[in-house]
Amino acid sequence: MDRRPNIIRFGADGWQARLDDGFDEAGVRRVADALGLLWTEAHPGATVLVGFDARHNSVEYARAAAGVLASFGLHAIVSDRPCPTPCVSWCCSKRNDAIGVVMFTASERSCEYGGLIVRGADGGPVSREFLDAVEQHISLEPPVDSGSFQTANFIGPYLDDLITLVDGPSIAAAGLNVVVDPMYGAGASVLAFALERLGCNVTEIHADACEDFCGLHPEPCDPWADECEETVSSTGANIGFLLDGDGDRAGVVDENGNILLPHELSPLVLGHLIENRGESGRVVVTLTCSARIARQAERLGCGLTSVPVGFSRIYREMREGDVVLGAEEYGGLAFPSHLCERDGLLVCLLVVELVAKSGRSLRQLVSDMGDKIGHMRYTRRDVRLDPAATQAFRNVLPGLNPGSVAGRRPVEVSHADGLRLQFDDGSWVLMRPSRSDPVVRVYSEAPTEGERDRLLDASCGMVRAGA
Repeated sequence: MDRRPNIIRFGADGWQARLDDGFDEAGVRRVADALGLLWTEAHPGATVLVGFDARHNSVEYARAAAGVLASFGLHAIVSDRPCPTPCVSWCCSKRNDAIGVVMFTASERSCEYGGLIVRGADGGPVSREFLDAVEQHISLEPPVDSGSFQTANFIGPYLDDLITLVDGPSIAAAGLNVVVDPMYGAGASVLAFALERLGCNVTEIHADACEDFCGLHPEPCDPWADECEETVSSTGANIGFLLDGDGDRAGVVDENGNILLPHELSPLVLGHLIENRGESGRVVVTLTCSARIARQAERLGCGLTSVPVGFSRIYREMREGDVVLGAEEYGGLAFPSHLCERDGLLVCLLVVELVAKSGRSLRQLVSDMGDKIGHMRYTRRDVRLDPAATQAFRNVLPGLNPGSVAGRRPVEVSHADGLRLQFDDGSWVLMRPSRSDPVVRVYSEAPTEGERDRLLDASCGMVRAGA
C-alpha cells in the first residue's frame, strides 16, 4: 500500500480536502508546523487563535494544531466550543498580541470535507504570497513536538459587541418572530441567542450536534433552505435566517417563505446602511455581482469599485479605507467598520433592524427597492470542458472581442476578469474560466429572463467554439 504523504495545496483561504482523501490529523499537523515556523520567525511569542466548526473531528484537529503552534513558543488559544469564523476573526482583530487565526471549517461544503482557513492579525485574509510560503515549508512528515495551549470563550465577547451595533430598543419594540437555521454549523445557538437578547421570538432548527449534517449541505440557498422556508411559512414568522457552515454568509427568507437572492440582499442592506443608519463610503463589489447593487450605489451617491472575483481583492480595497460595504456574488457581505471579513451574523441583525424600524415586511421592502433601482434577472451557467479545452479557451480569451452577441452590440468590453460585455440597457454577460476547475463560468443579467437567456446561450456557444 502506498503510504506516501499527500501533497497539500492551498486554495484562496487555506486547505480543503475530503476526509477520506487526505484531510487528516497528520496533514493538519504538517500545515500547523509550517505556520508555526513562519509566524515565529516574524513575531516570536505572538498569540494565535484557533477555532473550529461542528464537523467531524474539527475539535481534535484544532487542538492538534494548537499543540504544534505552541511548540514554537507561540501562545495558542483554542475556542472552548464550535464557533463561527467571523467570531474568531473579530477576537483576533481586538488583540494587540495576535498574529493570526487558524479556523477549522470547510464552510458550505458537505460533511465529507474538512478544511483549514488562515486569517491575519486583523481577522482578514492573509496574502497569496504568505500561503505560497506556507506550502513551501510543509514537511513530508508530521512533527512530533507538541506544546501546551489554553482554551477560551470567543463567542461571549463577540456577541456582546455585535448586539451593540444595531438599535436594540427598536428591535425589541417590534417583537418580531424569527426562524433561525444554522444548518448544523458553527452558528448553532449563537445567532439565535443574539436575536433573543435583542427581544425577538426565535424558533431555531437544525441546531443539534450532527456531524453528517443529517444529509444537509450547509449552504444558505435552495434546495438546502427548503425546511427553513417551510418553517417560516408554517409558523407565520416575519423573517427566516440561514447561516452557512462557518457563519460568514447568510441567507434571508421573507415572510412568504421565499429566500432572497444575494442580488436582492446586497442592495437592500446597502440602502439600510446609507439611508437609515447614516453611514457613507465606497461600495466594493466583484465583477460577477448584479447590476442592482451598482444601481443602488449610484442612487445613494456612493462610489463603486469593481474588482475581479476573490474576497482577497475586496479586502485590499477595504484596507485602503473609505469603504462602507464589500459584497461578493454569493452573498458574502463585509462591513469594515466592524471587521475586514464577511460576517453573516451581522447581516442578519441588520436585516432585523431594517424590518423593525421600517414597519414594513421584508417582501415589501424588496419590492420598494425594485421600484427605485429597476428589476433585473440574473443567472449563471457552468460550461464544463476537459482541462485542455479549458486552457485553450483561456489562451484565446485576451484576444476575444465580439462585435455582437445574440444580435446585440456591446457598448463596453472588459478583460479584467475573463470577458465581460456590457449593453446599453444595463444587460451584461461575463465569461470567466475557473482558476481551479476545468470549467468556464458564464454569467448573464438582463431586465427580462428571455433576453438574459439569449445572451447566456450565445455566450456559452462562444465558449465551446473558442475551446
